[in-house]
Amino acid sequence: MWDTFLIAVYAFAGAAATGLAGAAVLRLIRRRSLTASLAVVAAVGVVAMLAGTLAVAWAMFLNSHDLTVVTTVVAMAAVVSMATALLLGRWVVARSRELAVAARSFGDGGSFAAPDGPTTAELHSLSRELAATSARLAESRERERALETSRRELVAWISHDLRTPLAGLRAMSEALEDGVATDPDRYLKQMRTEVERLNDMVGDLFELSRIHAGTLPLTPTRLSLYDLVGDALAGADPLAREHGVRLVGGRIEQVPVEVDGKEMSRVLGNLLVNAIRRTPADGTVAIAAERTAEGVVLSVTDACGGIPEEDLPRVFDTGWRGTHARTPPAGAGLGLAIVRGIVEAHQGRATVRNIPGGCRFEVVLPAAAS
Repeated sequence: MWDTFLIAVYAFAGAAATGLAGAAVLRLIRRRSLTASLAVVAAVGVVAMLAGTLAVAWAMFLNSHDLTVVTTVVAMAAVVSMATALLLGRWVVARSRELAVAARSFGDGGSFAAPDGPTTAELHSLSRELAATSARLAESRERERALETSRRELVAWISHDLRTPLAGLRAMSEALEDGVATDPDRYLKQMRTEVERLNDMVGDLFELSRIHAGTLPLTPTRLSLYDLVGDALAGADPLAREHGVRLVGGRIEQVPVEVDGKEMSRVLGNLLVNAIRRTPADGTVAIAAERTAEGVVLSVTDACGGIPEEDLPRVFDTGWRGTHARTPPAGAGLGLAIVRGIVEAHQGRATVRNIPGGCRFEVVLPAAAS
């Protein structure tokens, strides 16, 4: 028993000394290739075994022949271990370089494609993460391109919509100034109308900027949908009469919601005004409110004839307007973008879909706690 203990102590001492030396070498080459680290690990394993064996042989006073045999066996094992470690290191390094080249492609604006061939579990997991990151980057680039396109369109349309009333205001003011206006009161009334239109446009831009900046102030209170819809119908009724459109508020459930009354009134007003302006005379615009499994659903249905399918995904984009809507008094194409921004600020969502003869805008809001 004592002899076994001594053998263990001598073997551990020799192996420990080798292990400490190997750890120091690994620390020195920690920034070098993985092949070098694997070679050091293999060498440490073999040299540790050799050191332990030599320490035990010295303690047991083995003869020179036996010591030579043991050393030769360990040396052959060292050769095989080093060769295996070098092959493994070169293979892992080659796979890593292929992965780095593939990763560089999507960093330069392309998409990531995992290199072919077998890899270790860790490299395979890294490839999956890089592929997921590449997909997210592609989505981000697409959103950035869409936002840039939207911004360009918004600037172009705002410039056009500002130029028209400003030119009219200049012409009317010059006519009044020169005293050539045949009906000054009519000119003054028209100028006031144009100024109000410009003021509404600036207000919409300010509201949209707060939405995009995430600084839209909300003061949620417990309200009844019945009251919100009733106020919105009353506000839109004069415009509906002017266009010869019937407003219908049939299925209005008295469902409580936690919303900012002012902002939600703006949402309903924008949807109703948009629907009235797109509905021909003698058409009908219907608004409904009900509780569903998804939450509280507010819907506005018009008789616009439908929206082209390719345009449906862009209806709520900032500055977007259909071809038929690009003339006054359609506005700057901000109303529906404001609707989506306000609804999403309330943790809801806004959607649109075609129905026979028109389209249906829906706003889904979380139901208030009972």
